[in-house]
Amino acid sequence: MKQTFLAAALATTALTGAAMAQDQDVTLQLKWVTQAQFAGYYVALENGFYEDEGLNVTVMPGGPDIAPTQVIAGGGADVIVEWMPAALAARENGLPLVNIAQPFKSSGMMLTCWKDAGIETPEDLDNRTLGVWFFGNEYPFLSWMSHLGYATDSKAEGSVEVLKQGFNVDPLLQRQADCISTMTYNEYGQVLDAGVSEEELVTFKYQDQGVATMEDGLYVLEDDLEDPEFVAKMEKFVRASMQGWKWAEENPEEAAMIVLDYDETGAQTEEHQIRMMGEVAKLTAGSNGALAEEDYQRTVETLLAGGSDPVITKEPEGAWTSKITDGALN
Repeated sequence: MKQTFLAAALATTALTGAAMAQDQDVTLQLKWVTQAQFAGYYVALENGFYEDEGLNVTVMPGGPDIAPTQVIAGGGADVIVEWMPAALAARENGLPLVNIAQPFKSSGMMLTCWKDAGIETPEDLDNRTLGVWFFGNEYPFLSWMSHLGYATDSKAEGSVEVLKQGFNVDPLLQRQADCISTMTYNEYGQVLDAGVSEEELVTFKYQDQGVATMEDGLYVLEDDLEDPEFVAKMEKFVRASMQGWKWAEENPEEAAMIVLDYDETGAQTEEHQIRMMGEVAKLTAGSNGALAEEDYQRTVETLLAGGSDPVITKEPEGAWTSKITDGALN
């Protein structure tokens, strides 16, 4: 009888332990491929910060055919890295995403133009061909054009031609566009690597134009936040992730090397990742992970100012919470 009871007790303990272990699993879907843009998460993995919190974290790289919003909607991730314009647009369209943390304080998005095309100010963008990323990345651009009063129908007075840009800098190098979308930490460096000097270029940072929207936030599904166990898990995840980000800021070269170790494609280079990490550190600087309400509000106002085709049509409700960062950081 004792043996039967002991066996049953051990079986129950094993099942409970397995359930607890399962509760600690976290799957993170990145917005793009493995690169220093996501160094904080790889650092947290490599340095054991997640493990110290009792988490088993799986980091899934993104790519041109992977939409984080679709992944989380299909149950393929617990948390995603996404830009706020895409997240708010998805929320208005029925996917209840909530921002739980904001590791990136500043926007790295900008328009990079040929100086010899006669472009010096945003007013000179009128009647130009501009390369723009889509798949949700077009929202900040469209808001900016609306802010400037430009249509995006065609190359004409009071309008610009939008060239659907792939994830490379070829349209600029081949003179197919006067300007292209670039990130401070990635494509701008690719233009320079192609032999173009900074003196040949003019750049317009969205941050400087007053239309910057928040990038690379952490988002979960609203219903999951009703589960106390999930909330506790996300607190641990955010705390460990921010520990990874701050370590990466202070140790950019070492962080870049960690990213390279996790790049299974072998596509990234040491020089490019070190430069990228240096630029990314400028964007995460000043953030402890908590989303500032004024940054959120600026993003919303920018997106609402979309003229006849706004990114979102009404003020979002419940699109962000400080509950996770309050628990994680205090």
